Amino acid sequence: MSAEKYEDLLEKYKKKLEKELGTAEKKQGIVRTKEYEEFRRELLPRHLSVYEKLCKFSENVLKVKPDPKREAELKEAISICHLKVSPAGTTSFALLFPIVFGVFAALISFLVFGSLFFPLFFLILAVVAIKPLDQIPIFLANNWRLKTSNQMVLCIFYVVTYMRHTSNLELAVRFAADHLGAPLGLDLKKVLWDVETARFESVKESLDNYLEGWKKWNMEFVESFHLIEGSLYEGSEERRLGALDKALTVMLEETYEKMLHYAHNLKSPITMLHMLGIILPILGLVILPLIVSFMSEVKWYHLAMLYDVTLPILVYYLGKTILSRRPTGYGDRDIAEENPQLKKYRNILIRIGRLEIKIHPFWVASLVFIVLFLIGVSPLILHALNPSPGFEPVYLGKGFEFLGYRESQSESGKVVGPYGIGATILSLFLVLSFALSLGIYYSLRSRNVIKIRENSRKLEEEFGSALFQLGNRLGDGIPAEIAFDKVSSVMAGTMAGRFFEIVAANIRRLGMSVKEAIFNPRSGALVYFPSNIIESSMKVLIVSIKKGPRVAAQALINVSRYIKEMHKVNERLKDLLADVISSMKSQINFLAPIIAGIVIGITSMITNIIGKLSSYMASISTEAAAGAAGGLAGFAGLFGDGIPTYFFQIIVGIYIVEIIWILTVIENGIENGSDKLQERFLLGRNMIRSLLLYSFVALVIMVIFNAIAAQIMTSTLAVS
Repeated sequence: MSAEKYEDLLEKYKKKLEKELGTAEKKQGIVRTKEYEEFRRELLPRHLSVYEKLCKFSENVLKVKPDPKREAELKEAISICHLKVSPAGTTSFALLFPIVFGVFAALISFLVFGSLFFPLFFLILAVVAIKPLDQIPIFLANNWRLKTSNQMVLCIFYVVTYMRHTSNLELAVRFAADHLGAPLGLDLKKVLWDVETARFESVKESLDNYLEGWKKWNMEFVESFHLIEGSLYEGSEERRLGALDKALTVMLEETYEKMLHYAHNLKSPITMLHMLGIILPILGLVILPLIVSFMSEVKWYHLAMLYDVTLPILVYYLGKTILSRRPTGYGDRDIAEENPQLKKYRNILIRIGRLEIKIHPFWVASLVFIVLFLIGVSPLILHALNPSPGFEPVYLGKGFEFLGYRESQSESGKVVGPYGIGATILSLFLVLSFALSLGIYYSLRSRNVIKIRENSRKLEEEFGSALFQLGNRLGDGIPAEIAFDKVSSVMAGTMAGRFFEIVAANIRRLGMSVKEAIFNPRSGALVYFPSNIIESSMKVLIVSIKKGPRVAAQALINVSRYIKEMHKVNERLKDLLADVISSMKSQINFLAPIIAGIVIGITSMITNIIGKLSSYMASISTEAAAGAAGGLAGFAGLFGDGIPTYFFQIIVGIYIVEIIWILTVIENGIENGSDKLQERFLLGRNMIRSLLLYSFVALVIMVIFNAIAAQIMTSTLAVS
């Protein structure tokens, strides 16, 4: 066989092997195995896969390529989020979706309402939406970074803690990956996966490749890992441990410094958000009743599109922009997501003997919504049953109306309303149907789980001192089985004492080993205190105790020192953000509902006065036309029908529900990072408290101001 034929045959079989084994794809840095696809599905939320499909569809229908600079930016964002889309696909979606939505919404709204307002509104909304939709990969990447950065301090803590007693980078990264949830835990699993699939030769090489993407955003995280890697090459044990300690110190100090700058720069954006999202829109509502009374073309649904659609989107976008700049900090996770045994606590649990009944909060929230919603729409139902203008099922006294339907001043034969004080009060129930159902759902969904996590947090606060005492006992040569019992008696009455007491009881009564007493899935101490920090500390104990009590004692003392340092920095971070957080809490719990309630009361009075004046002018217009009142004939046509306070209150109430929801999400994001469990708990509490306060203030102000207005109108104009 000639050399040329030999080379051709060799190349032919080499290509065949590359095709079958996927070697070519691995050289390009792409893994297409079945295991990786399963890993990626576990990694990404469901809504991102929908976004991927929409982007691919849009690229096939209308392919639009971004400019090279923008393409590089999108590629980086797509890589961070692990999305399977191209920059052209995201750009095509950002252009095609608004066009299709705008055209269809404009046509349907024109056919339904017969007005140009809604077609123009949807077309403008579609044009404005192009830029935010084009930013979706950037937004997702920022959100991913926020979630990841919240776990970076803990990540360095886990790696350093493990490497103090076992100087093995691969095992330390695996230890951190096992104790961190998504997304950083999954990123570290991907680092290990790239080594197992031969994309990189070593964990260090794979880790350095991963850290390249963080140099631009979290340099302290990169520096800390480089110090950890450098500890592997130190000649003496003292210098190795010094490098590890320095890695955690760098992470903690840089975290505090970056959060300090963030807290200083946060006041101006929060003030702008407060003014644009609460003060100016709500105070503007006082003027609107006067405007719409003189402009009959403005209807209640026009205000609804402005206040309940446009403004909330703007405030949400501003809030997310503020959150995207949040540096590395602390965040917590939903322990029910990671521990299947705790998922039942998301439900309402009713115990009857040994029987445990689970009721999903959705059904309770739905029942509350239906009852309150029917009460809220009852004025519309009563009017539908008896559409005559003067129909009043309940007499409220002189100057007050229950429904308040009347004939239109601008369109003859048309009945408008309800303007009555009774209908306006009932409209509060419609707003409460949304607020209380959401609040009850979120509260019941998170209440039990958050109690378990709060107990774990109390234990974490005490755990540094408890570990120090346990380490000292082990250092004295006392076996671990006895050391737990002694520390539990010293710390009796505390959460840490309770934890060690459970461990000691499992060893003494059930004959378990130390490992089983802590980690047993049925009766282990961690079942009652689910915490990654506590779990990792105990795993360090189990691994180090095999090397002798002295090694275990030193390991626990070092872990206790790390926990105390992290707790101290965490408290300093909370102190930095205290002013901003207290300001936002006052807006959510007090300012927004109080101001909105007062505005609704004033608006109700203004609308009532204008309505009475309009009726009074209409009644004397006949006399004016006959010459008895001269110029009053033209003056009667100045007032239109105005917007019924019933609809006006619903618009404002729904706006307050949306603003409370948005501000709660932003406040939780600033204070706790990406903590969905705490977010749900705060949403449940704030929705109930704030909207009940709003409803109470609106009710009191409406009754008082309308009583005053009715008395003045009756005495001066003899209007009843």
